[in-house]
Amino acid sequence: MSNTTESLEMYLENILVLQNNKGCVRSIDIAHRTGYSKPSVSRAVKLLQKDSCIEVDADGYITLTEKGKEIASKILDRHKIISSFFISLGVDENTATEDACRIEHVISDQSFEKLKNFLNKGN
Repeated sequence: MSNTTESLEMYLENILVLQNNKGCVRSIDIAHRTGYSKPSVSRAVKLLQKDSCIEVDADGYITLTEKGKEIASKILDRHKIISSFFISLGVDENTATEDACRIEHVISDQSFEKLKNFLNKGN
């Protein structure tokens, strides 16, 4: 993930979700989903392009590169597992989702893998 910040990881995660739901993604779709301003989204798109995480075609359609897809999938996987874990403990869905959003970016690979393995043993 090298130069990718938490904020940019969130953008990548949202692009992946939008891509999965809509097929094609434009900056305005990201702004609507996140509630961020168009200038903020534009700035993030430029940074993600510079970091080779996304490509933007002449019509403004955004696609994840392999690098971007890898980062987004990792963050989305973490989000789903961590929020599901909190919900299973009795945390309400909104709180579980908000907490997962924060934790997914800072938890180490080792701790996340141990959590995932622990949860898989219970199933």
